Formats: sequence, C-alpha cells, structure tokens
Amino acid sequence: MTIEQQLQQAMEKSQKIRPAIGGFPYLADCLRQAGFLKNTWYLPSGDSFYFTSNYALVIPGTSLIEAPSPCPAFNEPALIKALKLDQAGQTTFPAFLKNIWSAGVVMYTVDFTHRSVTYYGADNTHYQEGYLPIT
Repeated sequence: MTIEQQLQQAMEKSQKIRPAIGGFPYLADCLRQAGFLKNTWYLPSGDSFYFTSNYALVIPGTSLIEAPSPCPAFNEPALIKALKLDQAGQTTFPAFLKNIWSAGVVMYTVDFTHRSVTYYGADNTHYQEGYLPIT
C-alpha cells in the first residue's frame, strides 16, 4: 500500500467514526493507527506534510493570502480563542487555518505518538496543547 493510500484509508475511517464536534482526536488516532508519526502544516501556504517512519508525503495547500503580506505577530490569546472555536465545532477547517494564521501561527505540528499539537510563530514562539486518546 502506498503512503497516499494509507492516508486516504485513515481519512475515510475517521469520517465514519468521528463526531461532528470534537472530532480531531479521532482523526489523529486514525492517522496514528495507519502508521503516521506526525503531520506538519505551513501557513499561509496551507501545505501539509504527513510523516511515517519511512516516508513523507506533501500535499500542496490553498494559500490563505493572495499577495505579499506582513506576517502577523504571534498572539497566544487569539490562538487559544481560535482553538476553542474549532473544538466547539464553530468553524470549518479552512476558517480554522485563517484564524490561526491571523493569530500569528506560521506552522503547526501534530505529534501522533505524544498526542500533542505545537503551534509556532515566525520568531519560534510556540504554544503546545495535548489531546486525549479516543476511547
């Protein structure tokens, strides 16, 4: 099975079992079970990388900006607000990406092994949040 097929299978499995609100841990666990170790997103380009122990897959994203722009400063309270909105099911994923970009996030990494997400600003300032395994 190719890494692309592994990713597709994990995404499809997640869609079947995840709740409408609070579904991220289900997606993350499906990816972990499929052999993925981490997932990194780059903003504002929206490019995402999925890593296994042997492979890396890049998926080109949709840019959040249309022209050269200043990078927003890292704003932890705005980031936490964006996270809470998303966790409550009040945003779409594209809106989530726009919100965290506006909060100064230029990259975030999901570590499926340690069940954590780390959000980075341009100056390497970061905020880390854990998530619980699904039961």
